[in-house]
Amino acid sequence: MESLFISRSSRIATDPLSDVLSLLNPRGYMSGGIDAGGDWSIQFEQDRHFRCFAIASGFCWLAVEGIDDAVRLQTGDFLVLPHGRAFRLASDLEVAPVDIMTVIKAPLNGSVFCWKGGGACLAFSALFTFAGDDVNILLSVLPPLVHIRKEADRSTMRWYLERMMKVIREPQPGGVLLGEHLAQMMLIEVLGLYMGEATTGGVGWLSALADKQIGGAITAMHGNPSFRWTLKELAKRVGMSRSSFAVRFKEKVGCSAMEYLTRWRMRRAADKLVNSSDPVSSIATSLGYESESAFSFAFKREMGCSPRQYGYARKSHSATLVDNLSSD
Repeated sequence: MESLFISRSSRIATDPLSDVLSLLNPRGYMSGGIDAGGDWSIQFEQDRHFRCFAIASGFCWLAVEGIDDAVRLQTGDFLVLPHGRAFRLASDLEVAPVDIMTVIKAPLNGSVFCWKGGGACLAFSALFTFAGDDVNILLSVLPPLVHIRKEADRSTMRWYLERMMKVIREPQPGGVLLGEHLAQMMLIEVLGLYMGEATTGGVGWLSALADKQIGGAITAMHGNPSFRWTLKELAKRVGMSRSSFAVRFKEKVGCSAMEYLTRWRMRRAADKLVNSSDPVSSIATSLGYESESAFSFAFKREMGCSPRQYGYARKSHSATLVDNLSSD
């Protein structure tokens, strides 16, 4: 049976976005809905979740901490709150808010909670969490609010929400894995839509992927991280001069191409140290380092500790979590 399973560190990713998401390992945490009626206002405090939600019927106001203007949402709207900021949903922002934790005291598990008789606004939501340590790679390049506006795109996202709710509400063999895959697919759809509409002037790897030439260079580095990439080689690969490529890469990504390559190699290494049994020497070779000492020096400079210290600390932490779960 062991031959049927492939470790996360050995998955073959075909593009940089897939690479990064495979390291972050997004999981579906909870999904459900709220059907509110009358005059209502519900406060959601700050948390660590990546939240998607859709308005299935009716309307409401959304006020997000740190954003000056509230947004009026109506039937069909689909939004993403990536950073876990506190926010409020309300029929009228003048209505005194009620803390969501006093309204819903247990996971909805795919069900719909009726508040004040319902009928005025029906909203579905899904919460994600990330198992990987490098979640800031993703969150640092996303705004506090992503509003999906095209009807075809909104319909696609609503389908994911409804499907996730059904999987949770009606458990079946393989349902846990199906829910996780749906969460990952939904997240990829959201990021793809955001890249297509809003990142042309942004800074960061997500924005850079939308640039044909810089995105091509990032894809090349991800596709063969052990290659001895140089500015000249990368520039030639995407049809640019060395100097123009260097300037444009830093403008788009926020760091130099060589800095990006080193950071990506170290994150790949960190994943292998935790999720594989490969020795440090093999990991170093697979990422283009001629010696273990050169690799260890680069790893410590980027990650703050030696490769062995990193692997030991992360594996010990994971083992402790498993023991705690087993004893509950």
